[in-house]
Formats: sequence, C-alpha cells, structure tokens
Amino acid sequence: MKYGEKEINEFNIDLDEHYWDNNHPKNYIIDIELPEFMCRCPRSGYPDFANIKLSYSPNKRVIELKALKLYINSFMNRYISHEDSANEIFDTLFKNLEPRWLRIVADFNPRGNVHTVITIDSDKI
Repeated sequence: MKYGEKEINEFNIDLDEHYWDNNHPKNYIIDIELPEFMCRCPRSGYPDFANIKLSYSPNKRVIELKALKLYINSFMNRYISHEDSANEIFDTLFKNLEPRWLRIVADFNPRGNVHTVITIDSDKI
C-alpha cells in the first residue's frame, strides 16, 4: 500500500486536530469546490463521480483543507449511493463544525442518461 492510500484508509475526520479556531467572529462564507469526488455504486460497483460544492458560514471552527481532501477521498472505494454520500458529508461536517450555516451541493456526472444533483442546506431543512 502506498503512503497516500494508507493515509486515506486510516483517516478519521472526527478528530479535533482537523479543525482550527475561527479567528474572525463576523459573518462570512467559505466556498470550497471538490471536483474529483468518487464513490462506487452499491448495486453495480461502477464508479460514480461528482463535483461537491461546500459553502458554510463558520461559527467557532473551520476545517483544515487537507483534512477535507482526505475525507472526501475516503469515499472512493466505498459502495454508497449518491444520496447517502451527500447526506453523510453534510451530517459529518455539520456535527464537527457547528457552523452558522452549511450547504452541500453534490452534482453527480450523468450515468445511464440520468443526472443527479443533491442539495442539502441547513437553512432549508
């Protein structure tokens, strides 16, 4: 196993070391785009690719970007649906960041003539 694979396999997004103090108490928005998301279809095993857009207004903490990259990459060998992956990302980040506001948009590449976009917004749920 190569060092990057080992780091991804052993990664735990819930550790406090992956979050930094937010030193700016004002309201502001952080936008992050993750264009190389991959997971596997739980039925067929075929790869599914997506562009994940994450926007949040931090409260007390922000996420370290390398940690976010490793977390997103941890999905690449998992058999998980579009809906489950988007919801897991939202729930995990919402729990750990406790942001003022969080939105995830998971825009999956078309497969079999079907294009799926999943949006989860803390202000709308």
